Amino acid sequence: MILKTGKVGLFQLRLKYYSSKKKNHIGRKIKEICKKNKVIFLINDDPFLASKLDADGCHLGQKDMNIKKARKIVGNKIIGITCHNSFSLAKKAVKNGANYLAFGAFYYSKTKKTKYIARLKILQRVKKFTKTPIVAIGGINSKNYKKLLLNNANFLAISSYIWKNKNYKPLQAIEKIK
Repeated sequence: MILKTGKVGLFQLRLKYYSSKKKNHIGRKIKEICKKNKVIFLINDDPFLASKLDADGCHLGQKDMNIKKARKIVGNKIIGITCHNSFSLAKKAVKNGANYLAFGAFYYSKTKKTKYIARLKILQRVKKFTKTPIVAIGGINSKNYKKLLLNNANFLAISSYIWKNKNYKPLQAIEKIK
């Protein structure tokens, strides 16, 4: 996640198809890098691993564990919830104590299949309802990120533009987002 300042403010470890042992091993290394650089470290989909690694929190999709159970595992750490393009999912997440709401995909993404298309209107509507931070997800790059920030996204979750970019190395790609 890149902050409005252009600095990487949060790193989410998202390793869908790795064994628990491998995730734990990689997670320990990433946690140290995040700690050294004062970057928030979250684990995707796995509150148990987040707890084991003493990460700063976890991100939950709609098919993952519910937030109340996750809260019992991670305690008073960050829990973000995927809301796709749904105002009702956002209301439910806020009611259950989510620390941030993630919406998307806003654009075509190479990271995963796009099942839900979010429109800019959802950002504006949710911002009127809650002060809970909003994360925009999906196909974000140096050409489209400003539109999301100007429409009330507090944070940007950027993956393929940084990690699968054919034109720039990761640090160069991040520099283009400033």
